[in-house]
Amino acid sequence: MSQHVTEATHRSVSSPGGRIHLVEQGTGPLVLLVHGFPESWYSWRHQLPVLAAAGHRAVAVDVRGYGRSSKPAATDAYRMLDLVADNVAVVQALGEESAVVIGHDWGATIAATSALLRPEVFRAVGLLSVPYTPPGGPRPSDVFARMGGDEEFYVSYFQEPGRAEAEIEPDVRGWLAGFYAALSGDTMPRPGAPDPHFVSPAGALRDRFPSGRLPAWLSERELDVHAGEFERTGFTGALNRYRNMDRDWEDLAAFDGAPITQPSLFIGGSMDASTTWLADAIKAYPVTLPGLVSSHLLDGCGHWIQQERPAEVNRLLTDWLAALPV
Repeated sequence: MSQHVTEATHRSVSSPGGRIHLVEQGTGPLVLLVHGFPESWYSWRHQLPVLAAAGHRAVAVDVRGYGRSSKPAATDAYRMLDLVADNVAVVQALGEESAVVIGHDWGATIAATSALLRPEVFRAVGLLSVPYTPPGGPRPSDVFARMGGDEEFYVSYFQEPGRAEAEIEPDVRGWLAGFYAALSGDTMPRPGAPDPHFVSPAGALRDRFPSGRLPAWLSERELDVHAGEFERTGFTGALNRYRNMDRDWEDLAAFDGAPITQPSLFIGGSMDASTTWLADAIKAYPVTLPGLVSSHLLDGCGHWIQQERPAEVNRLLTDWLAALPV
């Protein structure tokens, strides 16, 4: 382990979509950390110093549309090909030829696609919470439209421009507190309660969020940081990721069923819908992730895995990184 760890520094680098804000700590092989929805670089606050202490150059980005990164106006500027190009641009701007890429939630999908499309740049990939599913299959919007019966799946709800913004932006802090609680292992609705991933007719997503307490991993001060970013930027840039899923399906058609062959890692929460709904994707890893080094489900953990269980996640990440070929 490194005896000297640099302080974290904030900077911006150029990318095809404008500027990408990042937070960097440590020296050594580059590890690129990609957050999900609705977060920012700050969701990796527990990992940056630990990875740096383990001898890595840990870099957490604000994904395009979030935080202090650029927020293009066009909806189609948030397609997956653009986000992969941003990741490549970050690696190059930092003076590196390759990196390990690790992502959570949407960041896991961005990380996986980066490794799939640019294996010469991304030499290994770590996926948190959302399993790898190769491109292909039915058109995503058609799949989501069939889910939930009389209720609407949250992805379909997010895909309609302006609709989710009208719910969220009048009370960003309160909405985030409820959304984080709804998907956290210690505060999510109990079995049999209305599912917060679905919206009732004429309802709002927040109608089913828990209220009254924050999850154990989230302090009032930490919630202030998360909320402050979105109060400043709004939610459209973040939600535009959902509004490009059919474009991604078309853009990645040539990679239908393609595996990721680099060394890989998966960590999920046993109580996370992302892992229970996609259990078949995890079972398919021998085919879809033939380079998988290890796969872990953390008992009693929800969706916000690196914040809910930082010590466990840090140990799994550092052990995996230490065993990778240089």
